[in-house]
Amino acid sequence: MKVIIFGATGNIGKPLVLQALTLGYSVTAFTRNRERSQDIEHDNLNIAEGNVLDEIAVEKAIKGHDAVICVLGAGRKGTIRAQGTRNIIRGMRKTGVKRLICQSTLGAGDSRGNLNFFWKYVMFGWYLKEAYRDHLLQEKYVTDSDLDWTLVRPGAFTDGKATGNFRHGFPPDDRSVTLKISKADMAMFLLMQLQTDQYLKKTPGLSY
Repeated sequence: MKVIIFGATGNIGKPLVLQALTLGYSVTAFTRNRERSQDIEHDNLNIAEGNVLDEIAVEKAIKGHDAVICVLGAGRKGTIRAQGTRNIIRGMRKTGVKRLICQSTLGAGDSRGNLNFFWKYVMFGWYLKEAYRDHLLQEKYVTDSDLDWTLVRPGAFTDGKATGNFRHGFPPDDRSVTLKISKADMAMFLLMQLQTDQYLKKTPGLSY
């Protein structure tokens, strides 16, 4: 299977690329700066240099792939997630690629009920307010599309190895989750979606 990863050099993108290669996927890493991928060498890795805000470059990169994984990040501010995801969706439509797996955040949509006071009102209500809005718009673009999408809503990222010992698809009012997930386990769960329709057109939460 040929998979293209947008956000391939970010916190989730790097472990995602490495795990995908280990599992035998043919991987295209889409990045603004090719030099940021120089630490990874593999026969099944292709680097596509470009800006996700460049619709033509995105469409060109997507062509010929079987699936797209979007793990775009923009820190606290910006509109990169939503605008970039919109370009990805347009590129997929034009090239006929249907499967989209997209990283969002726990707390978006009905999963807001999973959050505690700190995350609901301090982090997303103030400190990460712009990033949260970006995720909400990103989700709207994805759910309004006619693609075969899955939106994964992870808790806050931590370091650590992939364990596979996580909770997913829990109810939106479940307050027992830790609101944390390792980057490696997040990458593992994203790749799991390539082999299942369990969460097709659904928004599973992911946390310990």
